[in-house]
Amino acid sequence: MLLTAVFPTTEIGPDPGAIRAWGEGVESLGYKRIMAYDHVLGAVHEGREPKLWGPYTERDPFHEPMVLFGYFAAVTRSVELMTGVLVLPQRQIALVAKQAIEIDLLSGGRLVLGVGTGWNHVEYEALGTDFRTRAKRLDEQVEVLQLLWNDALVDFEGRWHRIDRAGLAPRSVRPLPLWFGGSAEPALRRAARLGQGFSFGTAGQRIIDARRRLVELLEGAGRDVESFPTEAILHAGKGTDIIAAEAAEWAAEGGTHLAVSTMTSSMLGSAGRSCSGVDQHLALLETVRDEIHAALARPG
Repeated sequence: MLLTAVFPTTEIGPDPGAIRAWGEGVESLGYKRIMAYDHVLGAVHEGREPKLWGPYTERDPFHEPMVLFGYFAAVTRSVELMTGVLVLPQRQIALVAKQAIEIDLLSGGRLVLGVGTGWNHVEYEALGTDFRTRAKRLDEQVEVLQLLWNDALVDFEGRWHRIDRAGLAPRSVRPLPLWFGGSAEPALRRAARLGQGFSFGTAGQRIIDARRRLVELLEGAGRDVESFPTEAILHAGKGTDIIAAEAAEWAAEGGTHLAVSTMTSSMLGSAGRSCSGVDQHLALLETVRDEIHAALARPG
């Protein structure tokens, strides 16, 4: 089981020294990957129609993941860097393609681009994009993304994008891994067709059921389930017993990655074991790492 550390974006603060210390600490603890969440803007939830149901508001600070990964590319050496997930339909796809190549080059081939549709319609509006068409636009964006990554010259015309005989340089020296995130049926179908991996937003029985559905879709698409990585997110505040049970269940289902979030979120069921400062976040990551290893080492 490969372990991912979720960057505690809402709690780590703005000090670059603290951010560096966290990244270096994660690497020294043996975590395989750093995952960073994505929100450009936070928004007030009250008085909205349609309602905002997500766990973050205007009070929650978010570091921009693509810029953050440029920094981590310089201060870490081996840990992978994954967006979990980049809200792709509210971003310019050619720019994302360019940024992804640059991070991958600067990090020595450590980027995993995880993408999804997001939930914050206020953020979409502020960024000048249409929330209602986000899923269909994401499908077209993935097509454009692959063309820009793989072809020296692109000539493309779709519903939302036009590229007239243009391309990116420099280009990546390897195929960039593209993961999808979420748990809804459209996201699972998209991943079965187009993805190289899937990241579920949490853990538990609902996510196990979603993974089983993903397996069905992968088999229906003629893809090799064994070589398709899947990741669940464990919230460290749930405590030892729940962490152990969720880790064991995920391993039994064939999950390949477990991500550990040390951020406190009552909405996500992780209000306990809160952290104050980088040292406490790293200490909790170490504790949960050991809890996961112990759970997976138990017979049966």
